[in-house]
Amino acid sequence: MTTPPEMRLLGLAALPEVTPNMDLADLARHAVRDAGETFHDGDVLVVTHKIVAKAEGRLVDLHTVEPSAFAHEWAAAWGKDPRHVEVVLRESARVVRMDRGVLITQTRHGFVCANSGVDASNVPGEEVVCLLPLDPDATALAIHRSLKEATGAHVAVIIADSFGRPWRNGIVNVAIGVAGIAPLIDYRGQADDFGRTMQVSVLAVADELASAAELVMGKVSRCPMALIRGYSFDNRQQGSARELLMDPTTDMFR
Repeated sequence: MTTPPEMRLLGLAALPEVTPNMDLADLARHAVRDAGETFHDGDVLVVTHKIVAKAEGRLVDLHTVEPSAFAHEWAAAWGKDPRHVEVVLRESARVVRMDRGVLITQTRHGFVCANSGVDASNVPGEEVVCLLPLDPDATALAIHRSLKEATGAHVAVIIADSFGRPWRNGIVNVAIGVAGIAPLIDYRGQADDFGRTMQVSVLAVADELASAAELVMGKVSRCPMALIRGYSFDNRQQGSARELLMDPTTDMFR
């Protein structure tokens, strides 16, 4: 891989409020057109998980949730809504840690994150929460294939969500769904500028692209998609976000 001399980030804000069964690939094509662009080979489309979840109907009305005794107990101890806590627990495959009102869980996808990725931001309705998409990799692949069929261009697709990080304050966008691009670049075995052989350098480029896109998408700008142009990648390589999940045997935080 060569370092691109220049990259362009374009926020795609001309989208309607997404509702169940909307065609996200079609929305992306129209948003790119409205921005005065067309898709090119080698473009990367970053899509926030929230509109994927909305399109897939992954919204829960808290009025329909009956909390367990455990959810009631935890919520009462920390001033939380027990219905929200219940949804978080239902969406988790494993509770990693519960402390100071924070639930760190492992989702069925394998992601370790706060509250199983359940949140109420940018969701219509006073007591509605949004879940993670059921299969972000499959959705990314469907969008990738649809754009290829409609435009003829190989457009990599990354579905992104904001995660916290061990040892660091603040959240960053990471890739939870990937298609049309390898999510990792392995530099091990290559020589650095001084001839030393790199031993551990594996870059999570899908996460880096997701984080870069957040700079133009924002959290309150109603800009749920971004186009990245100028990043060089081998479009013969395919990948998925599953490759970004660390093996439990080497995960020091497990």
